[in-house]
Amino acid sequence: MTEEEALQLRKENQELREALKQAQELLRVALARIEELEKQKTPPPAFVKADVKKPAPEEKTPRKKRAAQHNQARRRSVPTQIVEHHLAVCPECDLRLGGISLARSREVIDLPPPAPVQITEHRIFKGWCAGCQKWHEAPVDVHAEVVGQGRIGVRLASLIATLRTVMRLPVGQIRELLHTLHGFEVSMGEIVEVLHRLVAHAQPVLDDLKTTIRASPAVQADETGWREDGLNG
Repeated sequence: MTEEEALQLRKENQELREALKQAQELLRVALARIEELEKQKTPPPAFVKADVKKPAPEEKTPRKKRAAQHNQARRRSVPTQIVEHHLAVCPECDLRLGGISLARSREVIDLPPPAPVQITEHRIFKGWCAGCQKWHEAPVDVHAEVVGQGRIGVRLASLIATLRTVMRLPVGQIRELLHTLHGFEVSMGEIVEVLHRLVAHAQPVLDDLKTTIRASPAVQADETGWREDGLNG
C-alpha cells in the first residue's frame, strides 16, 4: 500500500467517525425530546373508551363426525358386462400409441330389452293298447306352470295380479303394458278371468287368514269413518 492510499483511508475513517458522532448526537436529542413529550402527555377525555384487551378465543370443539355408513362415497355396482374402448394410433399425428393402460371407467346402469313372452307347447302323445282296447295318453303335470285350465302361466299371472292389486292399474292399461313390453296380445276379458282364477286359487289361504285374525286377542282396525243408523261413526 502506498502512502497516498494510506492517507486516503485515514481521511475516510475520520469522516466516518465524525458522521457517527453526529448521528449519536441526533439520537440523544431525539430520545430526550421523546421523554419530555411523554412527561407532558395528558390523559384521554372521559368519553374515550379505554383499550380493553380482548380475551383469547376459546378453542372450538371439533365437529362430530358422521357415522361411517353415512360418510362413504357411492359404491359402484358389480358390472354384468364390460366393454373396453381402445385407441391404437394418435388421432392427431397417426403415430402408434404405446404404454396402453386404463385411464378411467364410466358406469352406465340400464334395463335390458324386455323379453318376449315364452310360449311352451306341450305335445301329449297317445298310444293304442291291444290288450285293453283303449287309447292311453302320456301323463303330464303342469300344475307348477299354470293355474287351472287356462293358458296363462304362473309368472305372467302373478305379474297381472301385482299390476292390478299393488299398482292399481286398470285392466286396459295392463293389456297395453303387456303388449308394449312383451308383445303379448290378450283380451281384457281374459285378464279378468285370470284375476278371478287367482282369487279362487288363493281363497283357502284368505279363509285361514280371516280365521286367524278373528281368533286374535287384538285386531288392527281400519279408522275409516262409517255411518250406522244415520250417525257418523
